[in-house]
Amino acid sequence: MTNLEKYNNAFLSSMRITPEQLNDNLAYLRIKAWDSLSHFDMITALEEYFDISISSVDVVRFNTYPKGKEILAGYGVKIE
Repeated sequence: MTNLEKYNNAFLSSMRITPEQLNDNLAYLRIKAWDSLSHFDMITALEEYFDISISSVDVVRFNTYPKGKEILAGYGVKIE
């Protein structure tokens, strides 16, 4: 599984959204599925998939689909 597939799977499984909803406009609280509970489920999934620990500051900053890629890059995880 590629890093992009892992990244997308974290969104799909935690928010129960369709692949068509994964785009650069996807943002926290802009859709009903991305609420505080699904946000933490997604963060947990990403930590497990990439064997990292995301800081609380980055958990808060992680508020859009593209921003998440940027944050993960800071942990050495390249999403392409």
